[in-house]
Amino acid sequence: MLQNSVLNKLQAYDSATVCNVIELFEARPRNRGFMDGRIKAAFPELPPMVGFAATATCRSFTEPPERELPKVPDLISRFPELSGPPVIVLQNLDTNGAAANFGDVFCNSFKAFGARGLVTNGPGRDLAGIKPLDFPVFYQDIVCAHGYMHLLDLHVPVQVGGIDLYPNALLHGDGNGLTTIPIEIAADVADACAEYAAAEAVVIETAQSGSATLQDLNEAYADMASRIAGLNARLRL
Repeated sequence: MLQNSVLNKLQAYDSATVCNVIELFEARPRNRGFMDGRIKAAFPELPPMVGFAATATCRSFTEPPERELPKVPDLISRFPELSGPPVIVLQNLDTNGAAANFGDVFCNSFKAFGARGLVTNGPGRDLAGIKPLDFPVFYQDIVCAHGYMHLLDLHVPVQVGGIDLYPNALLHGDGNGLTTIPIEIAADVADACAEYAAAEAVVIETAQSGSATLQDLNEAYADMASRIAGLNARLRL
């Protein structure tokens, strides 16, 4: 279980910084663990979203099967199984077209019971009704109809944005995109973000000074590299 203080620290930094720090641990290849550009933030101005994946598969183009299917309250009832605040992750299994996976009814329901956001590889709708909720939504497209939208299986492995996601995966997302954070390094990642951001600020401040020479910029890049190398060395102790 991660303490809330760890989640709060992670939420203070953008997903690009979080990804930079994850790379220092070499816990996974640098081209793995983050969603591709098909999944976009509906409200990129919102602060970062941090939470644990409450996964489900769904269909919205195909008619529902003749069996009892889970409903939104059933997915909400599984929230206590997670290690912290939920992020809804819906994989739409339809490949021959799709109607909306979510709208303002879904988002109001999930937020009321503590969800921090929603992620899906399908489309959504009702964005004007969702925006006042300050509820981060990441999606692939927008359409006006929900078609035959129905949930299929809850808390199962899903594929969204080019990555495999398992129930309870730790997710971090903002206008830059979404990444998973390996649980075993999450606390250390949270602690290291400030130092990494400070190292990058050396170059940014030099570039924004209005009077920097190429020598100044080279020195700033060298200083940044040295700071990051020092951070990296301490993380590996």
